[in-house]
Amino acid sequence: MARMKTRYPNVYVDEKGKFFYQIFIGENSEGKKRFKKGRRDAQKRPFSSAKKAYEEAKRVQQEYLNIAVDDISYAKFMKDKFLPKYKGDVEESTYNTHSRMFDKAIDFLGDQPLKQISVSDCEKYRTWLLTDAGYSQSYVSLVYTAFRQSLDYAVEINLVTSNVSLRTKSVPKGKAIEKYWTKEEFEKVLSCISTESFYENAIYMTFLFFYRMGCRVSEGFALKWSDVDLENGRVRIFNNMHYRSKLDYEIKPYTKTDAGKRTLTIDDELLQLLKEWKVRQAKNGVYDFVLSFDDCPLNKSTLSRWLKRYAEIAKVPRINGRGLRHSNASYLIAELGADILTVAHRLGHKSPMVTLKYYAHMFPDNDVAIASRMEGSMKIKPAKVSKVSFNGNQNISGDKINGMPKVCQNKKKVV
Repeated sequence: MARMKTRYPNVYVDEKGKFFYQIFIGENSEGKKRFKKGRRDAQKRPFSSAKKAYEEAKRVQQEYLNIAVDDISYAKFMKDKFLPKYKGDVEESTYNTHSRMFDKAIDFLGDQPLKQISVSDCEKYRTWLLTDAGYSQSYVSLVYTAFRQSLDYAVEINLVTSNVSLRTKSVPKGKAIEKYWTKEEFEKVLSCISTESFYENAIYMTFLFFYRMGCRVSEGFALKWSDVDLENGRVRIFNNMHYRSKLDYEIKPYTKTDAGKRTLTIDDELLQLLKEWKVRQAKNGVYDFVLSFDDCPLNKSTLSRWLKRYAEIAKVPRINGRGLRHSNASYLIAELGADILTVAHRLGHKSPMVTLKYYAHMFPDNDVAIASRMEGSMKIKPAKVSKVSFNGNQNISGDKINGMPKVCQNKKKVV
């Protein structure tokens, strides 16, 4: 049955215009998510508005919580209520990453009653994150935002009346500059990798592929030879990898954004190396993944370890997997002079504005070059004889002072 969202959380309208709610009420003993759907209020009357459905949804959800509001601690609230709900709302990979951020607040506030968390407590937590915790400001910004999000949910399910953390200042992300390798630095790295061994050849091809193609790490890890057209030099980037272990992974049939699904042209140099790499993989029993040495997908920790090792050997700045993507952007813009639309397409951005947001500083400053090209680019010779008949004060000829209007002669000279 078709349904449309309303402006109220968990409230929808069906194809007949009837309002109903659907709420998450936890997990069963097997970890399966449980939802409750309702079309009538406590008096068994159909909902007359989305707001009525929302109010009933909150009441029912409170019943299912079945907890003593005054006694529940922040840690118990997070463990029993927020985290299960959050896990149901997001991708598994997102949950695994962000749950560590929520753990910071759980460790700091612990058994403190949820209802007794004050503005002062929030301020202490914020100060600890910015000082003694030892985190970067950009990471602190994410962690404190996650904490605020948890208290927003406590308000939503009527465990507290207001989110006191909103009365403290947010933590600005600061100006974090992502490290990347210039073409010269990347050439130094490649010159330190021997392709004599199959294992190092895998490292060489992984670095080169990411640097030349600019795909996201999860997109590159998900690539199979079935995605690569070696005949016509094209690669389809339509998937991303959710990695748990070598034998436990999932290829998701989508990318970060809709624009992330793209087909890119492979340059002839890289194409030839890919053809040779596929043959060498087959000789070593690898047939499936493009960037693999054991027919299993790579993972971020392995890539990070490789990048660290060869950065130290080549004596260049250490970067992470995302840094390879930034390196590709720099290569396209600074070295190849690619235009903004081409860069946006190859990186899989949803619009050129996203590209400019992150990479505007990489585009060359053409101010001097443009000014130089203006010289002699057009005819700027004035007419020898006026083609307009002027009258009044406008009828002035020559450069003699007597030819100037009196109103100008009487003005004082301004220095």
